[in-house]
Amino acid sequence: MKWKKFKIKTVTDAEDIIISTLYDIGLEGAQIEDKVPLTALEKEQMFVDILPDGPADDGIAYLSFFVEEKEDGSLELNGEPVTEAQICEKVKEELDGLRMFCEIGEGSIAVDETEDIDWINNWKQYFHQFYIDDLLVIPSWEEVKPEDQGKMILHIDPGTAFGTGMHETTQLCIRQLKKFITPETELLDVGTGSGILAILSLMYGAKHAVGTDLDPCAVDAVADNMANNGIAPEQFEMMIGNIINDKAVQDQVGYEKYDIVVANILADVLVPLTPVIVNQLKEGGIYITSGIIDDKEAVVTEAVKAAGLELLEVTYQGEWVSVTARKKETQCADS
Repeated sequence: MKWKKFKIKTVTDAEDIIISTLYDIGLEGAQIEDKVPLTALEKEQMFVDILPDGPADDGIAYLSFFVEEKEDGSLELNGEPVTEAQICEKVKEELDGLRMFCEIGEGSIAVDETEDIDWINNWKQYFHQFYIDDLLVIPSWEEVKPEDQGKMILHIDPGTAFGTGMHETTQLCIRQLKKFITPETELLDVGTGSGILAILSLMYGAKHAVGTDLDPCAVDAVADNMANNGIAPEQFEMMIGNIINDKAVQDQVGYEKYDIVVANILADVLVPLTPVIVNQLKEGGIYITSGIIDDKEAVVTEAVKAAGLELLEVTYQGEWVSVTARKKETQCADS
C-alpha cells in the first residue's frame, strides 16, 4: 500500500482540537511529533525507569494524517473520491475556522507520498525468536526449528505496545520466578502488560495467576497470548485499575492470598506499591521486582525494608536490577 501523508505544523496546545476537527472530515489516526515531556502516567506504563533527556519543549507540534492511495493513484475520503488538492483545501478551511477562536500556530500543510506501509506487520521484521536461558521465545509468524522441538517454548506476539521478554528487566524476573514457583503457587503480576510473567509462571507449574494493569488494551493482549500458549481462562484472571490507590482494585485482588507477587515496573512506582502489596502477600510470600535502573537500587531496597519485608537477593543484568524479598512470618509467643 502507498499513502499520502498530510503533515500540519501547529502548536502543542492545539493538537487535540485539530485532531478532533479533522477526524470529523474523515482524517483519522494522527501521528503526533512534539517535544512535550511524558506525563507521570505515560512513564508509569513504560518498561524503562529513566528516560534520556530530550530537547526542551518549544511548543511546536507536527500532526500527520494518512490517506490510502489506490492502485490508480486516486484517493478517497469518507468513501468518496477526492483529490490531494481537495483534501488540502478542506484541511485549510478547518484550520482557518479554528484560528477564529484559538491559536494554532503556522498551520502550514505539507504533502508527501510515503513508501509502502503495512502498519500491522512492518514491525515484525524487528522481532525474531530468541532464548532466555533454556526458554525459547517465538512469535506466531516463525516456525519452531526441529532441534527446538520438545523445549520450553513461549509463543508471544507483542503487538506494538507490550513486552516480549527481550528486555533485561523481564529476564531478571523470569529467573527469579523459576526459583520460587511450586504447584501450589498463587501469583499476582502487577503491571502485567502482555502477561508474559504470569503466563510463564503458569507454564512453569504455578496453580493460578491474577494480573493487574492500567491499560485496558492489556486485556486483549493477555487473552491472545494465553490462547497461543494453551493457558485456560480459569488459570489467569485480569483486572484493570491502579492497585496502589484504588481500594476497589485492592479488594478485588484480595488480601494475604498470594505466594508470589511480581512487579516489573518503575522504581518510582515500586516505592508506593511496596507497602500496599504487603497486604496481598501471604506470610512467607515472595515479592519479586524489577524495572529498576542501577542507580535506583537503594531506593527500592529501602522501600522493601521500610515495608517490613526481608531482603533476600539483588540480581543484575546490564544496568538493570531485580530485588527479591519475603514477607516475614508472624512469630507466635511462647505460652
